[in-house]
Amino acid sequence: MNLDLRIPMGLMFTLVGVILTAFGAATNSNQALYARCLGINANLWWGLVLLVFGLTMFLMGRRGQKRMAELPPEPVDPTAVRRGH
Repeated sequence: MNLDLRIPMGLMFTLVGVILTAFGAATNSNQALYARCLGINANLWWGLVLLVFGLTMFLMGRRGQKRMAELPPEPVDPTAVRRGH
């Protein structure tokens, strides 16, 4: 099984980043909501950070899978295989 954990993690962070960015963009004009954050739209900025991080993780995982697919298969030593186990 050649599952690279960066791919599902990247998809998860990308999804959360898209949701948070959309929420931050939708509530950008609400100054009362961001009064505690010194007027900074924290949802929008952290959503963008999570989006970039998630895409980076996903792309690194895909690149790793492509590299593994390009490697020649390792030869199997028939004397090392035990029968019945």
